[in-house]
Amino acid sequence: MTAEPLLRVEDLRVGFGAREVVRGASFELHAGRCLAVVGESGSGKSVTARTLVGLTGAGSHVSARRLEFAGTDLRGLGDRQWRRIRGRDIGFVLQDALVSLDRLRPVGREVAEALSLHGRGNRAQRAERVHALLEEVGVPEPRVRARQLPHELSGGLRQRVLIAQAIALDPALLIADEPTTALDATVQVRILDLLAERKRAGQGLILVSHDLAVVSRLADEVAVIRQGEIVEQGPVGEVLGAPRHEYTKALLDAVPSNHPKGTLLSPHPDRPAGTVLPDRGTTRTQAPVLRASGLVKRFRGPDRRVRTAVDDVSFELRAGETLGVVGESGSGKTTTARMALALEAPDEGTVELLDGPWTTLSPRRRRPLRKRITVIYQDPLSSFDPRWSVEHVLRDSLDPAEFSTSRARSRRVGELLEQVGLGDEHRRRRPLHLSGGQRQRVAIARALAPRPSVIVCDEPVSALDVSIQAQVLDLLTTVQAELGVAYLFISHDLGVVHHMSDHVLVMKDGRVVEQGPEEEVFTAPRDPYTRSLLNALPALPPRREPAVL
Repeated sequence: MTAEPLLRVEDLRVGFGAREVVRGASFELHAGRCLAVVGESGSGKSVTARTLVGLTGAGSHVSARRLEFAGTDLRGLGDRQWRRIRGRDIGFVLQDALVSLDRLRPVGREVAEALSLHGRGNRAQRAERVHALLEEVGVPEPRVRARQLPHELSGGLRQRVLIAQAIALDPALLIADEPTTALDATVQVRILDLLAERKRAGQGLILVSHDLAVVSRLADEVAVIRQGEIVEQGPVGEVLGAPRHEYTKALLDAVPSNHPKGTLLSPHPDRPAGTVLPDRGTTRTQAPVLRASGLVKRFRGPDRRVRTAVDDVSFELRAGETLGVVGESGSGKTTTARMALALEAPDEGTVELLDGPWTTLSPRRRRPLRKRITVIYQDPLSSFDPRWSVEHVLRDSLDPAEFSTSRARSRRVGELLEQVGLGDEHRRRRPLHLSGGQRQRVAIARALAPRPSVIVCDEPVSALDVSIQAQVLDLLTTVQAELGVAYLFISHDLGVVHHMSDHVLVMKDGRVVEQGPEEEVFTAPRDPYTRSLLNALPALPPRREPAVL
């Protein structure tokens, strides 16, 4: 490279109080290139990204030997100077779409705000630009969606709104913190293609991601960060294809797509990674614990049109089995799950639980059966009462008839914490003070508390980095092997579904286009849509031994 770098970072250090979370990071980025920063939760990768847009936060201290963007020294800039740069020159895609978007404003106004702040066009021109941006990032019916509030959109659609917001002003540098976390395979490809087009047009890109396959598709170089330090850095083919550092090798080994069901992805005290847990031997002659027949659900949109979200969906799930449900955002996966939980009433069709009626029961008759089917949500933090401790969360999920005394409830909480790999020291903590992986473990413990027969897992690992994801998937695998619980596993991540499922159901536009044993669906898909999903999967480069220096 002969041109001057767009971004130069030398010896970047970021701390909060006495704790230094980024320790001596150095890298540079040229226009038209992509640098990926990968690492576990808490490694310092997101703090590094936020520092580059002046959003490190109150109480932080930042130092660097050099911190330059397009020849401008970023050290010591004030809030007003950062506001001029942020959005116009450096775009930033935040990680958590539900928290990042104003819950009380239509998403179109969120995208238009950046245009308005920087004086781009009049109101009508900004509205047209917003619709064009939403269409560019793959939001269907952009004029309708622009009028909706964030909670009315799926997680994938919300994430696309954030990307539209970040690229609205065509910044020279785009920093994307987990931009494809909530996206299904086909939309992920569209977003990656969009980012690749911008890279070819000369935009610099910093990609923070836990998805190593996504990194391999888009990045030119990779920096692997651990506990605030970059432990390995270089061209993407070398770092991911022939890793030198043990930490990089462990991250690659934790990717689930290359491991069959029942295989542990991460090392455990009594079992090494790669251990295959015994199958409980469920058979097709067993009665289903959950059966859906002809489910239909319709909703009226903001334009008053009635749309069919789920159309004639049927499936069966037996004890000890996992049924993986995959499809694009808006395909009806989550609505199907909500009907299985009897949180939504089907307009047509029924769900049976434990070979008896479920959705046709009155709320009063359904209430005693609630403990037989529980749920693990995509975002556990928003599903917890932030005022409650972990112990309070778990006690609230226990059956008071079975655990009638405080001592019995306390003992059961201890059993649940041990079962999910947490200690007594976590009892008094509030969810906000736990890591993402710890919060998901608490969510699993809460789901296990009433000893259910079925757990609905709605994107349970989509927001976790690859190593924590591996630990949570191992936990779910171990729990199923020990207890025989059945999982209805909703995910956009085909690699995770491939690793976890016995059977797979593929949805598109509310309908089931293919279902069958996992091996058949993944190796010999019959439907063109299934084939398109599988073809859209980014793949890691083949592993090889590193060259001898």
